[in-house]
Amino acid sequence: MAALDPLTAITDAFTSFLFGKTETTRLPVRTSTGQAQAVYLPTAAPGLGDSGVIIGREVYSGKGYIYDPFQLYGQQLPAPHWLVLGESGNGKSALEKTYVLRQLRFRDRQVVVLDAQGEDGVGEWNLIAEEMGITPIRLDPAAALDQGIRLNPLDPSITTTGQLALLRTIIEVALGHGLDERSGFALKVAHTHVTATIADRQPVLTDIVERLRHPRPESAEAMNVALDDVRAWGLDVALVLDRLVDGDLRGMFDGPTTVGIDLDAPLIVFDLSHIDRNSIAMPILMAIVGVWLEHTWIRPDRKKRIFLVEEAWHIINSPFVAQLFQRLLKFGRRLGLSFVAVVHHLSDVVDGAAAREAAAILKMASTRTIYAQKADEARATGKVLGLPRWAVEIIPTLSPGIAVWDVNGNVQVVKHLVTEAERPLVFTDRAMTETSSAPDDFDASLEADLEAEAEARALAIEQAKTSSNSTVA
Repeated sequence: MAALDPLTAITDAFTSFLFGKTETTRLPVRTSTGQAQAVYLPTAAPGLGDSGVIIGREVYSGKGYIYDPFQLYGQQLPAPHWLVLGESGNGKSALEKTYVLRQLRFRDRQVVVLDAQGEDGVGEWNLIAEEMGITPIRLDPAAALDQGIRLNPLDPSITTTGQLALLRTIIEVALGHGLDERSGFALKVAHTHVTATIADRQPVLTDIVERLRHPRPESAEAMNVALDDVRAWGLDVALVLDRLVDGDLRGMFDGPTTVGIDLDAPLIVFDLSHIDRNSIAMPILMAIVGVWLEHTWIRPDRKKRIFLVEEAWHIINSPFVAQLFQRLLKFGRRLGLSFVAVVHHLSDVVDGAAAREAAAILKMASTRTIYAQKADEARATGKVLGLPRWAVEIIPTLSPGIAVWDVNGNVQVVKHLVTEAERPLVFTDRAMTETSSAPDDFDASLEADLEAEAEARALAIEQAKTSSNSTVA
């Protein structure tokens, strides 16, 4: 051991006299991260990677939370579909809107929104549509009578099989039960005759109603039954379809599809805010729009599409509409479609008439985001979705803007952040009436951090995408 110099020796002796014997200097320890992790335990689950759109920050670790179902598909997600739950006024609307705005920074993204809420005569997504130079497709019975928007269930772009399935769904939703064999036969022969005989224009629902009221003799002869029997079998079907032709929903679906609907726009908004959300009209509309999009919008062109549905319980709570959307969701894997369903209460669907269909749709949603709920609702949600106990216990205590995210078993608590540029588009009048504390729930300092992080992340993503032939706008 080397001798100490006199000054150091005197200093050590004086220190020992005052404070006792000094400890020897501890030598540094060299180890691997694999061994050190046992000493410094982690405080949060690992993130989802650094490729995609920024949602906000993970509450416990403070890390940026990045999510993108298209990037995660095949690695951490078996399906790209997403379920958003929570009481009103807790941030669901803000999350949806910022998520769409951030996704649209990628050129290979396209979004369709079914906007069932609104104020002052326009839908909740009207501001975002205006900002992007998009005109919402406003489905309004009153406007439809004055050359408004029309969607034709018998549009030639929909296959004949798809047309018949859509007609059956419309009728079954309105009746509240499935079609019996006789009514189904009457509808089938009427549809077959209309599509086979009308070639100079688009067939419309009026043609189907007319043929149901006045069936052709050959239709009866094919089944060796009386003509009056075929007419009687189709009477209830004709009465239901007549509502779309000459009832409270007339004008929206009883004519050729409106020319000029831009299905290539990055954002397509169907404004359903003029329709009574609690009437039978809403699930009928959902069915027609869903099937129409299936046959006219979804194409194998390598675009990644997002289909976001507000008030989605109108879909999941109707067995017949849910069956159609189950088929639509299957396009997620083959053609790159992510379905986003927004629901207030899971009990609205799991205890409804379509419990089996709801379970199938929920099973397809590998991502679940749960905002604040009452304790009993949180327990029911946790049981259905298989959430860990700790997550169920904190759901009732969550502040607005904070949610439990379950991404195929990776469960984290995330604070959603909104930038100053997004705030005017996100916090609409409706959101402000739901909760007056919304601006305070998104800390300004964290937003500044988010903007800086977003710029850095966008640059990194742009460089990565450029190298893989996928450009960020």
